[in-house]
Amino acid sequence: MTGSEADLLTLLRELDDPEGLEWPQHYNRSATALLFGGLVVRLEGDFAARCTAEQDSQDSSEYGRVVVPAETTICGTRIVVCVSKFGSLAEVCAENPGAFFGTDGAQAEGELDAADLTKVNRALADLGYVVVPEELLECDYDGPSRLPGHVQRPSWWHRFFGTF
Repeated sequence: MTGSEADLLTLLRELDDPEGLEWPQHYNRSATALLFGGLVVRLEGDFAARCTAEQDSQDSSEYGRVVVPAETTICGTRIVVCVSKFGSLAEVCAENPGAFFGTDGAQAEGELDAADLTKVNRALADLGYVVVPEELLECDYDGPSRLPGHVQRPSWWHRFFGTF
């Protein structure tokens, strides 16, 4: 595990709130919506296309998703950005979460171009989101929260982006 991965795992543990599975104790829905709206506008500008967005997910620790259409990406694969209700965490995926083993896997298979990924990551960083690689989110969950029993092998993804 690299130093930055260890730092991100530390952050995930710090954000884990056993008292609030769906959202943290000091969750501000309006602020989250405003930031998410800014992300949608930014990605639409960066990719010169209308992006679809789903937000305010019910029974989920994921706030919402922004989809950059396939026809606007270099490789012709849509890019999905998932945003958590916890700590402005974000995940970037080619096609859908779990479609590839992370952005490295998608790039290796020719489905995600580095320039497109850089564009998305820059937008997220500029807005104050913390991008957590899918590979790290797929690690086994070892935090203090009691995750729903329907998850066979809970991961950090289930904790910060999953449904309850």
